[in-house]
Amino acid sequence: MESTIRQDKSVDRTNSRWLLGLLAIAILLGIGFRGFELDRKLYWHDEAYTSLRAAGFTRQEIDDELFQNRIVPAPELQKYQRIKPGSTAADTINSLALEDPQHPPLYFLMARLWMQEFGSSLTASRTLPALLSLLSLPLMYALAQELFASRLTSLLATALLALSPFDILFAQTARQYSLLTVTVIGSSLLLLRAVRLQRWKNWVLYGLSIALGLYTHPFFILTLIAQGIFILCYCLFFAKTKWRGHVINSHFFLSVIGGLIIYSPWIYVLGTNLQRASDTTDWTRVAPGLLYLVKLWILSFTALFFDLDFGFYSIWTFLARLPFLIIIVAGIYQIFHRTTSSHRLFILLSIFVPFLMLALPDLIIGGKRSAVSRYLISCFPGVQLVVAYFLANSVKNRQRFWEFILAGVFTASIVSCVVSAFADTWWSKDVSYFNAEVAQKINQEAIANRSIKDTIVISDRGNDFTNMGDLLSMSYSLDKDVRLMLVSQSPDLEMLNKYSAPLVFRPSEKLRSAFKRNQLRLEPVLANARLFRVRRSA
Repeated sequence: MESTIRQDKSVDRTNSRWLLGLLAIAILLGIGFRGFELDRKLYWHDEAYTSLRAAGFTRQEIDDELFQNRIVPAPELQKYQRIKPGSTAADTINSLALEDPQHPPLYFLMARLWMQEFGSSLTASRTLPALLSLLSLPLMYALAQELFASRLTSLLATALLALSPFDILFAQTARQYSLLTVTVIGSSLLLLRAVRLQRWKNWVLYGLSIALGLYTHPFFILTLIAQGIFILCYCLFFAKTKWRGHVINSHFFLSVIGGLIIYSPWIYVLGTNLQRASDTTDWTRVAPGLLYLVKLWILSFTALFFDLDFGFYSIWTFLARLPFLIIIVAGIYQIFHRTTSSHRLFILLSIFVPFLMLALPDLIIGGKRSAVSRYLISCFPGVQLVVAYFLANSVKNRQRFWEFILAGVFTASIVSCVVSAFADTWWSKDVSYFNAEVAQKINQEAIANRSIKDTIVISDRGNDFTNMGDLLSMSYSLDKDVRLMLVSQSPDLEMLNKYSAPLVFRPSEKLRSAFKRNQLRLEPVLANARLFRVRRSA
């Protein structure tokens, strides 16, 4: 009997060492992936705007300077990605307030300070979000401990976050999304501790986390609303006494008011530039249809664990993600049935409130806000927590099957991260997805024409004034011999006649009409990327 007990304990210790070793390796790999090949992927349109705003420029002043029927070498665009001479942090704030008021200034000011210290290279720009993303790991561990009081579940949640293909992808993106993940997890942890400990210092820290979150991204408000609903329900149904519920509710209200007071300067900016904010987010109001939304929801939530793409219209893309979708649903089911009522409520609200606040308007009035994966960041820590809880409980039963499932989840994440790490572009690059292919094609022409220096690319502001961002994006990849003819409304024909077959990138309708009036036609070179060659009509 004693021999059997000793043998069982030995097996438990062996399993425990194996599992802890696996989780440690997963966390270290996740940290390593965040710093691997930072300069490989194309610098996305939005990342170029991060550098532009941080440097103190406005889009309008760059457009007015560039698109004047002039020819500029592609590398010359890089000057708009470096600190504007004579500018200050006030210029960064002013650039956002005038042209991008829906983006609060915190991350952009951090990026400016980082640029001043470490330069504006791709590696430097992306190192900042990669380092910020590391803060989310200890916070996730602490949050899981607060909810489950289980070392295994906490380590598993941390490992899932560390190796998440989605989180690694945006940790290597020079935008504020990794900081948003930090504030979502951090504010959740501070709120739960404030409720449990009932100390004024915890409520003050929670109020500061609200201000930090709102100054990071406007969609932090989704997390704040979910937390508000949790506090309301907690005070009504779970507080031990009415007095305790009243105290918690009052402290939460005061913390929110304090956070909003700190954020009030940017509330004023938003209020005075509301139309500008609305105009720059018009693209989210396009209604793509229910099937499109459902597909993107599946892709977004499963990208936390698996992110290989076989084509948006391929059934294999969705079949490969089905096991991960099943694990998420199983985790939600187990959380609902096995955890304490208040913790269950907190986790489920953190997932479903942000999601429904984006999805319901899309379904009722039309739009695709919930189809934008990065807009769902408020939901994702909750999803990782339910999966960690489900897998931890399953593995604790010492069933070999669940050990294979756990190893399979980590293997899928690692494979996804490896493939992504060596790719030039990825789905997250959005409108800039084809820019790497465009730059490669233009560079091939530059190499072929190097002896006669005949490579010219024509572009204007574009139909929606977004061409400048993508030209900045490609300037990191274009050959030094590539020259850009940046036109206002119509090309200078005398200048154009010097080139045998120039290329055109994303011409606006006005530019297309100007070519047609001058008996010039556009021959597709890369149709999806809207790269054309100018030919004379017969």
